[in-house]
Amino acid sequence: MVLLGAASAAATRAGAQAKPAELEESDPVAQALGYKKDATKVDKAKFPKFAADQLCSGCQLYQGKPTDPMAPCPTFAGKLVRANGWCSAWVKRAA
Repeated sequence: MVLLGAASAAATRAGAQAKPAELEESDPVAQALGYKKDATKVDKAKFPKFAADQLCSGCQLYQGKPTDPMAPCPTFAGKLVRANGWCSAWVKRAA
């Protein structure tokens, strides 16, 4: 019984550690790609191809449902990006 309890506790800790971290705007890759947690804050002069409807939730790279508030993104090593965020790697999600 003790072994089973210890194994369960270890699995719980491993599961908690496996959860990806949220991408911070200060991350060097995020800065290079102009990532903003809130797409309304995108520097439109620096990123003229940006359009208001280009949210992470509508990007092909967003690894969640469009309704998820955050999901992993392979562009940022699987870190969580916000659904209403944006970066210059944005590619329209296939219908």
